[in-house]
Order: sequence, then C-alpha cells, then structure tokens
Amino acid sequence: MADHLDGAAVGTATSTSGPALHNTGAPADIGIGNDVHPSALDRGLKGSISQVNLTAYTGPFRTSLLSAYAPCVTDTEPVQPGRTIALLRNECGDSILAKASQVRPDSLQYGWERDGQLAFLHFGINTYTNLEWGYGDEDPKLFQPTSLDTDQWAQTLKDNGFAGAILTVKHHDGFVLYPSRYTTHSVASSSWLNGQGDVLRKFTDSMHRYGLKAGVYMAPADENQYSGGTGVYANGSARSDRTIPTLVPGDDRLGTDPRTFTLPATASGAHMLNQLYEVHTQYGQIDEVWFDGAGGRIPADKVEKYDFDSWYTLIRSLAPQAVIANDTPDVRWVGNERGLARTNEWSVLPTTLDLGGTPRPITGYGANDQGSRSVLEAAGATATYLAWYPAETDVSIRPGWFYHADQDDRLKSVADLTGIYDRSVGRNSVLLLNIPPDRSGRLAAGDVTRLTDWHNEILRRYTTDVALGAAATATGTAAGSSPADAVDGSYDTAWRPAANRPP
Repeated sequence: MADHLDGAAVGTATSTSGPALHNTGAPADIGIGNDVHPSALDRGLKGSISQVNLTAYTGPFRTSLLSAYAPCVTDTEPVQPGRTIALLRNECGDSILAKASQVRPDSLQYGWERDGQLAFLHFGINTYTNLEWGYGDEDPKLFQPTSLDTDQWAQTLKDNGFAGAILTVKHHDGFVLYPSRYTTHSVASSSWLNGQGDVLRKFTDSMHRYGLKAGVYMAPADENQYSGGTGVYANGSARSDRTIPTLVPGDDRLGTDPRTFTLPATASGAHMLNQLYEVHTQYGQIDEVWFDGAGGRIPADKVEKYDFDSWYTLIRSLAPQAVIANDTPDVRWVGNERGLARTNEWSVLPTTLDLGGTPRPITGYGANDQGSRSVLEAAGATATYLAWYPAETDVSIRPGWFYHADQDDRLKSVADLTGIYDRSVGRNSVLLLNIPPDRSGRLAAGDVTRLTDWHNEILRRYTTDVALGAAATATGTAAGSSPADAVDGSYDTAWRPAANRPP
C-alpha cells in the first residue's frame, strides 16, 4: 500500500467470508479504512478478498498506523558529524542513537554555550510609563534618562561574570532606542539630548569597550505600527519581493551604493527588515538577535505570520557571527520565565525543520522530555532530523522586566539567584538574567550590590575544579582519546568511547 496520497485512490475492500473494510471518505487518520481497529491487523482477516473498489480522494493522509507496523530500518550510509543529521522514515532506535552521538554544535552555538550567563537589559519607554507592556501611543518626550551610563552597565556585568548583554532595542510598543529612518516613535522624537540621543550607540560602544558581547532584542509585534489597524503592522499586505534597505526621502545613504537585498516580506516584515539592516550596518558587531514571540496587545486574529525566513537570511548575511535566539534556528527558549531548565535539558533533539530552518521538537514545545534515550529511540516514526538545539533560560532579578521603583526591595536573594544558576547553567542551559536600568539610565545600586554578592557566592562554590587531574580509567577508548581528557580542565578535549552504537 502506498504511504502517501494526493489525488490517488482509496476506497473499500470487500471480503466474501470475513468482515468488510470501509473508508468513509473523510481524511484518513490511519492507513486503511477509518473503522478498522488496529487489532484487526494483529489478528489478520478471515476469508479472501474478492473485490476492491477504488475512488478518487484528495486531502491529508496520515500513516501513523502503517508506520507503527512497518519494520524499522537502519541507515547504512556513513554519517558525517554535523549540527543536523537527517533520519530515515522508521529508522531503528539503535541507528538513531548512533547518529545522535554524531550531532555537534556549530561554531556559533559552541561559542554561545561557552558564555554561560548573559544579561537582559529591559529599558525603554515603559521605564517612564511604569508599564510592562506599552500601547504604542506614548509620547516619546516621556523618555528622559537623566544620567545614562552604559559604561556602568558594562563594568557591572564584566565584574560579575557576564559574557555580554541583550538590550531591548524595540519592545512590543514599537518605541526604538536609536534614531530609525522608519518610525517617529523613537528617541529622535524625544527632547532628551535635543533629539540626538542614541541608546543603542552608547550600549554597543560600551559593551565593545569592555570586551563584552552586544545583543539586540527586537519584538516582531509592534503596537505603534499597528495603530488600530491603520499602520504597517497587520494591514493585510501580501508577501512580495522587497528591496532592503528601502531608501526614504533625505536618506543619508543615497549615493553611497549600500549593499542591497531582495527578500519576500509583507509590509510589516519589510519594516523589520529595514530596522534589522540599520542595526547590523551602523553599530558594529552584534552577537545575538533575540526575537520575542509575544503578540503584545494586538488582537490575536491580527497578529501576523512573520517573515522569519527573510529576517534570518538578512541577519546571516550582515552578521554571520550573530546567534539568532528564542525558537529560532540556533537557540530555543527554555519554556518558562522562572530561570529553570529541565532536570535533563538535552541539546540533541529529534525534530522537523520549518521554512526558516528552525527545528521543531517532535515532543512539543513545552514537553518535559525532549531528548532522552527513549524519545530518541522512538523518533523514527515522526522526526526528520536530529538537531543540536540548546536552551536559553531567562528570568528577571525583579518581579517585573522593566524598572519599577516599588520593586527596589523585592530583588531575588543571593540564595534565589544561586538556585537559579544551579538549575539553568548547571542543567546545560545559558542563563539570561534581566537587570533593568532605572529611570536615570543606570543600574540601580541595590541591584548592583545583589549581583556582586551573588557572584562572590558562585566564585566561592565553583572556582575550584575538584576533578582537575583526577585519576580516570575507561574500557573501550577511541583512538586518539584518553580518559585523562575528561579531567584535564579543557573544553577542547574529551574522552570518546570506542564505538558510537550502543551495545
């Protein structure tokens, strides 16, 4: 029997002395007639088939039952180590496990995972309206940091073990922390520094000066561009080829022959592409781009299907060193905002891949078990790839994400933060800890003190590598490897077993 159907034939089979098999004409949920119980295939059918009636049918045809009864297969082709490795349909569990041992992070993921902990910096118009989610109609003049000090941000982070930080360049309200050509809802419309302020410039300069990584948070949803349905966002525009950057009247790039791209996008998708172009061509190296999947306050039925594939293409072209994060090709969100990774937070997951190259774990987005041995062994029925897909775990040092003065005495304790560290970094995840700048534009004094006390506790607990130089033995070691490689303190060496397949 064929394992797919598109305008082909299905129908009824009649047995002279046994039960009839019928297909109702509805989309087949199993590989044969809808009213056949799976146990019928176990028992077999009595009698002989004397008649088969066929009819045309189009629509979805699912082969879950057939797959369950099909024999598993083993891939005998040589497997090259890689970030993703393809699976065969109904591949045997031991074959999948052998492939799983060959899945590797690429250089971007490897460097990102070595960072261990990063800072989130929620700062924007919400800081001055005392909101967590804005509406998009705020007066930009409300944005008035009295003593913006991004060097203080960078110094604090460097002193307390952070490898870098991600700044909320554009939250759901659409207010932008740099003077963009594509919106008036930005720092350029504030009287702060006479409209000449640029928080993103200050931030990237400080991060680079202190040897830290600089990342940007860009919310796809945009309350300001929605404007009750009259703006660029969710206006029903068709996806079509767009030239990026889209030069505007008085554009200072006119005549400079900027590098251009032609990418498919809606009007809103092009708006994001143009702002991503600005960020990645004007502010030096950007090391992480973080897309928030929330829809803001926009009605659920108006939230766009985002042009992620085009956004990723542009970022890969302009910033090949940048990790794209939060259910994107490189990094997945851990699934909660409490700073807790799973007890077994695997990096090798059985997945499918979507149009933009983003892995989709077959067990579901929030499943407790996404990559255990049992999940891997059963993956041949539904997964098409094994992917290296590590988790990032975000949480705020305060109850909220943006600064609120009434939360100054509600910081997480040193014990809280240490527990979060153990259950994020200690569980094979990168910790993304939010420390929101206050209305002056500085990290609040209490937050800095708490970070310092917490960092000292982490150093007290984990500075000494108790396994370093310990005696190590093993049975069955791969050529060129040694058990001592597991305890030499180097990230670049490892003990490897003699065989990839399980016994």
